[in-house]
Amino acid sequence: MTESSNTSPDTAVDDAVRALPAGFALIAEDPQLGPSIAASLEKVETQLLEAIANSDPFANATSRHLAQAGGKRIRPLLALLASHLGPDPDNAKVIQAAVVVELTHLATLYHDDVMDSAPLRRGAPTAHEVWGNSVAVLTGDLIFARASSLVSELGGEALGIQARTFERLCLGQLHETVGPHDGQGPLEHYLAVISGKTASLIAASGQLGALFAGADREAVDIMVEYGEKVGTAFQLADDVIDVTGRKAKSGKTPGTDLREGIPTLPVLLLRDNAAAGDAEAAAVLELVDGDLSSDAALAAAVEALRENPATAQAWAVARQWSDDAVAALEPLPDSVVKQSLAGFARAVVERDV
Repeated sequence: MTESSNTSPDTAVDDAVRALPAGFALIAEDPQLGPSIAASLEKVETQLLEAIANSDPFANATSRHLAQAGGKRIRPLLALLASHLGPDPDNAKVIQAAVVVELTHLATLYHDDVMDSAPLRRGAPTAHEVWGNSVAVLTGDLIFARASSLVSELGGEALGIQARTFERLCLGQLHETVGPHDGQGPLEHYLAVISGKTASLIAASGQLGALFAGADREAVDIMVEYGEKVGTAFQLADDVIDVTGRKAKSGKTPGTDLREGIPTLPVLLLRDNAAAGDAEAAAVLELVDGDLSSDAALAAAVEALRENPATAQAWAVARQWSDDAVAALEPLPDSVVKQSLAGFARAVVERDV
């Protein structure tokens, strides 16, 4: 997006919109919002790469690794959209806040990939596969430091939002690692992990965008509630796609979470159904809990779980979170921004898998 200076505004909008996640088609159709969002996304991309740049050649290479691999920039986009709920969406602090949330997201990916031993991210080898675990973790820390430096320039309220979000991100990862605490059920634990690891930063994105555009407090608070709900719906859908998706569509091998023993919603519901006496669920659970080291065994478990009612139940839960996110927007006046936010919430659970 940074090389669009020789293209027409219409082309820039088209190029920017083609890179957006599903649900935001209305942006392209709006003669004011479309060019504004496209121009802002270009600024975010330029400033993102500038923020990551390092005078140390090795640190520069490791820091740019994921940023240059692409990504849909969902969090910056939500910040930019939320800014149009206020009177000053062109405020430079909105762009800086959008860069901060994407830097924070990128940093967590370096850490997550180490903890998950993930070989690929965005179609490219993960940093730890290229340079080792220590370098990957330190690179994530370095990017967090850049995000902290930028957010400190935005003032105390933004710094507080970032600090609380960072705490929730860390706690989400910690809780996922150690499992449920005493008295906490598996499903409650699972949703708490999602709230920390995914929903917190999506909520902060909308909150910061609305805040620095001068939106009223009600609109800022609505973006927090919306972000929490749509972030949860987004992650729930991703987890269901792991056992229902086709690799060509979802970008990941179906059953990755099953093989790694990660308890996601379809499996949690399957366990509940089996415990309640559902013989079919018990039979599928035996496959899921078996040795999935071979591709054939994994494919059989994926197919069985895909066809089991537990997967449909999981989709229903994800759709309910999506519906709740749309409902959170109700107090806002009707606008393309509101419609686009609602469209995104619906799109995350209506993906072609």
